[in-house]
Amino acid sequence: MRFTLKQLSYFVAAGEASSITLASERVRISQPSISSAISQLEAEFGVQLFFRHHAQGLSLTPAGQRFLVAARDLLRQADTLQDLADEVTSTIGGPLRIGAFRTFAPLILPELCVGFAEAHPKVTLQMFEDDEAGLIAKVRNAELDIALTYEQKGVDLNFEQLALLPTYVLLPARHGLAKSGSLSLKDLAGQPFVLLDLPVSRDYFESLFRKAGLPLNIVARSEQAETVRSYVASGFGFSLLTARPKSTTALNGGELAYLYLDDDFPPMKLGMVTAKTIRKTRAVEAFGEHCRRSITTHAIPGMLNL
Repeated sequence: MRFTLKQLSYFVAAGEASSITLASERVRISQPSISSAISQLEAEFGVQLFFRHHAQGLSLTPAGQRFLVAARDLLRQADTLQDLADEVTSTIGGPLRIGAFRTFAPLILPELCVGFAEAHPKVTLQMFEDDEAGLIAKVRNAELDIALTYEQKGVDLNFEQLALLPTYVLLPARHGLAKSGSLSLKDLAGQPFVLLDLPVSRDYFESLFRKAGLPLNIVARSEQAETVRSYVASGFGFSLLTARPKSTTALNGGELAYLYLDDDFPPMKLGMVTAKTIRKTRAVEAFGEHCRRSITTHAIPGMLNL
């Protein structure tokens, strides 16, 4: 058989993205190169791997779905060989796919990855953002090597806590309570609320109001933390968040105030997630150690300490 690991990696990228265009962006290779690799694999193995949908991307055939699982496994084994070679030469290299929860990814990932890349220049980094469900699915499917997110309890997952993120109140800087220093939810009872509308975040913040026995007056919601911040800065309402950007200026130019929340609510647990069934490469181990040194409750890259 004549095929290459590079061809397999292009096929996997296309299979995961369901699009040659998106796969091209992910692996930074031209679209014709990816199309050619797929065609060569189909010719080599005598199977159709994809259904081609005009203007609607790709979808895997039943054979393609099985081929994708096998290709991922083969690429993981190749990574293991690279890892063994690195052990012999005392270097750390190879690919490393890092995921992060979308609300704090813009804050944590840049500084974290720059520091790691400087220490380990032979590691090829790929960074991804998603919600919790997406991250965990990708970890389980070996599409991510490690993810930074909130606490996970799956029996097939390793979760290592790095820091605690207490909930804080977000107010427009001109709000009458903005200089209070700290507040209870009761101080804001009935006031318009802007909700960060992501699955786990939504459930968590709504549960705080239930625990306090207070009504929730939602006037706006968004899946984007920066949109929530802009609503609040404009005076549309207040919000509760856990990720604390260093800047108190929203993207629309409005000023914000961060305040402690006096209520005895449990903080969110930020940590690293890996799959128990997948052997960690030396790059994953090194990145985990880098995270332990870089992320603590009192010092999180890109975040303001309250």
